[in-house]
Amino acid sequence: MLRTSLDYLLWPLILVAALIPTGIGIASGHGPLAFNITYFSLAAVLFVLEKVRPHEKQWLHSDGQEFPDLAHTAFTKSFVQLIVVSLTWLGLATVVGGELGTGFWPNHWPKFFQVVLGLVIAEFGLYWAHRVAHEWMPLWYFHAVHHSSKKLWFFNTGRFHIVDTLKSMIFSAPLLALAGAPKFVVEYFGAITAYIGFMTHCNIEMRFGWLNYIFNTPALHRWHHSMDLREGNKNYGENLMLWDIIFGTYYDDHTRRPPAEIGIKDAMPKSFWGQIVEPFRWKKFQSSAKAGEGGHDLM
Repeated sequence: MLRTSLDYLLWPLILVAALIPTGIGIASGHGPLAFNITYFSLAAVLFVLEKVRPHEKQWLHSDGQEFPDLAHTAFTKSFVQLIVVSLTWLGLATVVGGELGTGFWPNHWPKFFQVVLGLVIAEFGLYWAHRVAHEWMPLWYFHAVHHSSKKLWFFNTGRFHIVDTLKSMIFSAPLLALAGAPKFVVEYFGAITAYIGFMTHCNIEMRFGWLNYIFNTPALHRWHHSMDLREGNKNYGENLMLWDIIFGTYYDDHTRRPPAEIGIKDAMPKSFWGQIVEPFRWKKFQSSAKAGEGGHDLM
């Protein structure tokens, strides 16, 4: 009974534990500092939990992709923070929502509901950014870098091509800007997206129940990484499942476990720089890899 209770409580407890110091930091004007401290603390907690209670034991073994995973994460995280700093320096970050929100933004609402509204609005853009990356091949070439992982764990959460990350920002950030979302909502949105992303990819044994109908949980995201496209082209939500439910792309099967064998059927270089360059010459690379030419070191 105790173990079952822990299975159901672990995911929400971790999320709440991450959001409390983040919220304190945002309220005191130190949101970025609080986020970064919490971000790395959460990584340490997930690392330990994956060793103690893994969902898939075979995913504990190295896939040889630790350096590319770290490089993608560092490159993307640095790029995103550079964009944020640049916008702040140019004064654009305060033009739209400011401290209290502008336009029709309901700044008289309690902050909790303002954050929920911000998540729903931004999630609409994230949903379509993700879905288009699966259904339009020119964008899939970049998104395939993420799906080429042969296992899921917290460390490859940030394994995204920089073009893929930029696309998601373009789809979501303007929606919050047009809505006139205040600064604290934007900060919460960024933090929640990072934390749920960490937890969505973690290899920890947990159960979710009704939470699967609200949040993008590890259970749902494991289906999304299935090589069977009837399962893989589902569950596009980054944080919430609202738009998947509305647009008919929600998927869950309670009768069996998500597949442990994941990845893509196409070729992918093992090296970080190879993964950065390959999407720009996808067809040529796939042809040469299939023919065994070029001495490619593939995953």
